[in-house]
Amino acid sequence: MKQQRGIGRYSALVIALGLGGSLLTAPAVADGPRAPQVRWGACPEDVVAEAAPTELQCATVPVPVDYADPGSRRIDLMISRLASTRPDKRRGTLMLNPGGPGGSGLALPALLVARGAPADVLDRYDLIGMDTRGIGHSAPVRCGFTADGPYFANIPPYAADDAAVTEQAKVAEQVAQQCARHDRHGLLRHVTTANTARDLDRIRAALGEEKTSYLGYSYGTALGAAYASMFPERSDRIVLDSNIGDTHLDRDGLRRYALGMEQSFPDFATWAAARHDSYGLGRTPAQVRRTYITLAERLDKAPVAGFDGSLLRQYTFGNLFKKTQYPKLAQQWQALAGGNGTAARRPLSQNATADEVPASFDNSLSVFLAVTCNDIKWPTNVDTYRRGVAEDRARYPLFGAATANITPCAFWPYAPAEPPVAVDDDGPRNVLLVQNLRDPATPHDGGKMLRQKFAARSRLLSVDDGGHGAYVLGDNSCALNTTTRYLVEGTMPAKDTLCPAV
Repeated sequence: MKQQRGIGRYSALVIALGLGGSLLTAPAVADGPRAPQVRWGACPEDVVAEAAPTELQCATVPVPVDYADPGSRRIDLMISRLASTRPDKRRGTLMLNPGGPGGSGLALPALLVARGAPADVLDRYDLIGMDTRGIGHSAPVRCGFTADGPYFANIPPYAADDAAVTEQAKVAEQVAQQCARHDRHGLLRHVTTANTARDLDRIRAALGEEKTSYLGYSYGTALGAAYASMFPERSDRIVLDSNIGDTHLDRDGLRRYALGMEQSFPDFATWAAARHDSYGLGRTPAQVRRTYITLAERLDKAPVAGFDGSLLRQYTFGNLFKKTQYPKLAQQWQALAGGNGTAARRPLSQNATADEVPASFDNSLSVFLAVTCNDIKWPTNVDTYRRGVAEDRARYPLFGAATANITPCAFWPYAPAEPPVAVDDDGPRNVLLVQNLRDPATPHDGGKMLRQKFAARSRLLSVDDGGHGAYVLGDNSCALNTTTRYLVEGTMPAKDTLCPAV
């Protein structure tokens, strides 16, 4: 199968990890409380535009590139703040992370306000957004990816057969070499979850706080779990929403994306079946599923408007993240099924202009690779991926032959500098895990896995809903109220709890 050279709706896809080399493990370096060292000022214009109408303040915090080398050079991390206006109610800081890895979080405080973050939370905390190391305004790393290149998404393309895995291995090796060539300042190898967690503690200290609370989504749960494990005495109230199941994303974690799609696809299929007269995709959920598989196989042989079967599968996966994206997804299927290249949403291709490609495209994909490949060593034998693809093509027909496919991590030029952060269950009971039952990227298993690892430190709040993101980003009132009660009052559920469907 020929690899589609282009990207689909990028926003839908860039919503994850043998020691060799240095065995030196960087210390946790928990700085003690100190006087605030941050000078707040205006945010960059792109952040102002994204956050509008909410007004944020921005500042920078210097951190070492390499925590194992105290004399290493420094980089500046940019943070943002939506300050509490109620000093009588203020508890402290609530650090935020949108996930990725590779997502900019500077405008996240404003997004949560726009989505209806409760006033009590805004009163209790200064909301602290940030571009973590390597992202956006914080010493960005770039591998030089372009819209017309062979690497266009953080999930490999669907592999129809063994030959497709072999072909993708060539692309993956080239990408790893390309990243090494572009790492002119030696930062790429230091973009890890552990180092980012250390950065969080430097930011906490620079803000003059003894402790910090934290709200992280998706990959942000791995970062939050790492912080709560490395600095349990510095962690206040921790909320981890849409958990990947550990402090890092490894090959098994990436393969769970296919499980997530199998579990969340029925929500879309039920929705589409109820609207068969409008879209013609099937009168039952089973018929909608057959439509998807048939359409993907047809596009494998004869693409329409730049969409082959691999891209359709990527596009469908990305549009299961929110129910509000269902109509757009149904329209695309309808157009592609009818061979209507004019009506179909065309992927960006080698003819794309600079304005059509998000400015963060190269940066986001580069950070995703850096973190996932640096956190843990991935298998290097191509046969391992061939076997995995064959297993998951049968086990998860919708998407398994994509998420089990080979990634550049198999050829990454840098060995992990330290083992992945181990979850520490010895600490305060302060970790609330929030998880939708049907999530395409982070299936419910991720929440259960982290609940087991954190043990008595945590409680699991399961939500009978679909999509990616529950607290504030979802519509379940039980999830909103329970999580808000914890952040505002510190009231953790007495036991694991299920929020019923709305």
